[in-house]
Amino acid sequence: MMAPPRAPAMRAVAIPITTLLVILIGLALQAGPFDVWGVGIWRVGLLCLGAPVVWQTVVGVLRGQLAADLVATLAIVTAVLLDQPLPGLVVVLMQTGGEALDRFAAGRASRAVAALEADAPRVAHRLRGSEVEDIAADLVAPDDRVLVRPGEMVPCDGEVTEGRSSVDSSRLTGEPMPVTAVPGTALLSGSLNVDGPLVLRVIHVARESQYARIVELVRTAQQSKSPLQRLADRYAVIFTPVTLMVCVLAWLVSRDPTRVLSVLVVATPCPLILAAPVAMIGGINRAARRRIIIRHGEALERLSHVTAALLDKTGTITIGQPVVAMVTPVSPFAETDVLALAAAVEAGSGHLLARSVVAEAHRRGLTLRPAGEVVESPGQGVSGVVDGRLVILGARSFLLTRHPELAGGWPDANGSALRAWLAIDGRAAGTLTFADQLRPEAAPLITRLARLGIRQIVMVTGDDASHARAIADAVGISDVRAGLLPADKVAVVVEMEEAGYHVMMLGDGTNDAPALSRASVGVALAANGGGITAEAADVVVLADNPLRVAEAIEISRRTMRIARESVWVGLGLSGIAMLVAAAGAIPPTVGAILQEVIDVAVILNALRASTGPTAES
Repeated sequence: MMAPPRAPAMRAVAIPITTLLVILIGLALQAGPFDVWGVGIWRVGLLCLGAPVVWQTVVGVLRGQLAADLVATLAIVTAVLLDQPLPGLVVVLMQTGGEALDRFAAGRASRAVAALEADAPRVAHRLRGSEVEDIAADLVAPDDRVLVRPGEMVPCDGEVTEGRSSVDSSRLTGEPMPVTAVPGTALLSGSLNVDGPLVLRVIHVARESQYARIVELVRTAQQSKSPLQRLADRYAVIFTPVTLMVCVLAWLVSRDPTRVLSVLVVATPCPLILAAPVAMIGGINRAARRRIIIRHGEALERLSHVTAALLDKTGTITIGQPVVAMVTPVSPFAETDVLALAAAVEAGSGHLLARSVVAEAHRRGLTLRPAGEVVESPGQGVSGVVDGRLVILGARSFLLTRHPELAGGWPDANGSALRAWLAIDGRAAGTLTFADQLRPEAAPLITRLARLGIRQIVMVTGDDASHARAIADAVGISDVRAGLLPADKVAVVVEMEEAGYHVMMLGDGTNDAPALSRASVGVALAANGGGITAEAADVVVLADNPLRVAEAIEISRRTMRIARESVWVGLGLSGIAMLVAAAGAIPPTVGAILQEVIDVAVILNALRASTGPTAES
């Protein structure tokens, strides 16, 4: 699989290495009695090694493309005509060496992809009855049952059906704490099983799994080309006629063709062409190390310009999963009795509220006794026998159909909160109230966005206004748009953009996808998958932490600053060198070496985008 890109990469390295050897051999021969041989080797080397560069430029011009390396080609041709093989060879070394350095930078920035692909799960233990067969992970099909032993990676996205273990998902989410996997727990491919064996029901095949999606998103991002890169190309095209004008000026003033050659060799726009993409790839790679997938360079640039943020509520500002917020017992039952018995009958259910009840019981350290004769009525409730006691949990109407006499057995419950009602042996026992918790990172995120200069922060939600207002007040958001349908969220995006804002939309649900697509830059929280939401977004945050959104903005701004800095420094240094060369102060060979130094300096500066301080978030 790695063979195809290897040949061009080897050629890219071979030409500058050969050119350098030719230059060194010629210098060695000129130091001895074979000085004529040294010049001859330079001439032959220039013809052989410069021909591919010239041919590549000619092909581009014939295709209607004013190639950015036209100045280098003119310098090589002029060096041949003036019999100046050494500066010509240095230009070849500069041009081809710059391309090789660009490949190195791209390879450095692609280490995140290489590491992901190298570590991808390869083998799955599929269960056929009581037998285990080892197959390639790509051959696993949805609904297959697979065994994941301790110390192995989860090969496919799936749901635990048997076993209990600690699972390390830090490489996917960035969170250091392992999660406890029990029946009903959804696991992502690439997670590491730490403790005991687990049996999973496969949800997505390997090629459609979260792990495969991560790899593909990173690869797509690194292959993209942003507007800043196209701007650099346009600068290079403008720079060429300016260079030719300086060449003409140098000729008119001095009538010395070597000055023209000096101008050409210092004007080769390698830093202009290479600096922007190197910085972009570095920034994308740095974000990927923080589990922030920036899908393309254009998104990186637009993210750096964000001035307004629209935030969905559920799953973004709040956790997005109901938790037991309150247990209200009815005398003579105690609060722990109500929760323990409710969790006992819910333990075998995969319903979202059932998982919340069981999770709360575990959080409080309650021991769950086994339940028998469990009967689940979808959408209504569940009943079962625990220690000989009949336990019924569910909607109030569900309980009243069985025990109409309990109509006044529970205390009045005001408000629109979601509740489950419990009866034990025909007696009202209590209620469980569910709520969506605030994310602990929500308020710090709002503060950090404000510090970054985001002038307008708006909550957009389909929830009712009173609930949305309470959540917004808790995290410090003043502008709330509630009761919105997906089309309404898009309308808010359009309204903000027409007001002159560069809008970032942050969400995690399918109903956010249209607004994510329409916004200047869409950011999806997709720690648990994301589906169409991740596909619609420009930036995908794989860590279950909204603070990474602020970190993504910081990375994008630093990357764009370094990219522009590298471009303008390259232009400025080359422009100054051209004027000095036109005045006759820089010989062609010295000019070529000087331009090589400029190239390396500017590209190394652009590589800074792949490093830098990392915020702990």
